[in-house]
Amino acid sequence: MPKEKDGVLYTINLRRLYWGRRSNRAKRAIRLIREFVARHFGVEPEDVKIDNSVNNYIWSRSIHKPPHKVHVYVSVKKESTEEGEKKVAYVTLANVEEVEA
Repeated sequence: MPKEKDGVLYTINLRRLYWGRRSNRAKRAIRLIREFVARHFGVEPEDVKIDNSVNNYIWSRSIHKPPHKVHVYVSVKKESTEEGEKKVAYVTLANVEEVEA
């Protein structure tokens, strides 16, 4: 399980968003990515930080037509706060051409 790994490349399928209303698909796509990463890395959804490149890619085709798939790279870092240490997951857009080559 990738809970121990430093970084993992994922392809997240967003096709199920098209079964819902058109008016907020991009917002739901961001929420679905956040919940997916939280579930796979054992962190809270509030501790998932999504990079602007992922956000711009989701919103590039407007709120009504987000992409059907998104390739992301997820890395987990430990951060110390006043309460103690917690895991934070960082989500960035993966460059698929470099990975496949």
